[in-house]
Amino acid sequence: MTIVVVSGNPRPHSRTLHLAEEVGGALAARLGLVAPRTVDVSDLGVRLLQPGDGALAEAVAALRRASVLVVATPTYKGSYTGVLKVLLDQLPADGLKDIAAVMVVTAGVQPQADAAQRHLRELLGELGAVPVDPGLAVVEGELANAGTAAAEYVDGIAAHFDTAATH
Repeated sequence: MTIVVVSGNPRPHSRTLHLAEEVGGALAARLGLVAPRTVDVSDLGVRLLQPGDGALAEAVAALRRASVLVVATPTYKGSYTGVLKVLLDQLPADGLKDIAAVMVVTAGVQPQADAAQRHLRELLGELGAVPVDPGLAVVEGELANAGTAAAEYVDGIAAHFDTAATH
């Protein structure tokens, strides 16, 4: 099993990225896996719009090879970010077929997080991924405790992966 963390925040070194990496790290530790690889849209920048770019192709290939994706986004206008959508639009139909997708959303308030998570679940499902429910939604005031939030969340969803690992 391999875990890939995807951060859809356009800003480098974001709190969303930090939270996603905490979730990916906690999940890898729980499952006895190597540290996850991170695909950060802020690192890709304008290459997201350049089909054939090597770094973009490598990022897309990493997503397709993953057993588990941790897909994180801040809430923008009640949904996921446009740059995350641009990255995921590089995938073919069913490009994430049967890959478990852990959704991580950061937001100012809970209703924003809930809306963004619904939209993200639909997008990942459209690509063939299997969204893990519940996702993790963290509001602004709780972001300072990302490690604790991630560990508690992974403890709550670990049974999903324990069951999957035995089949």
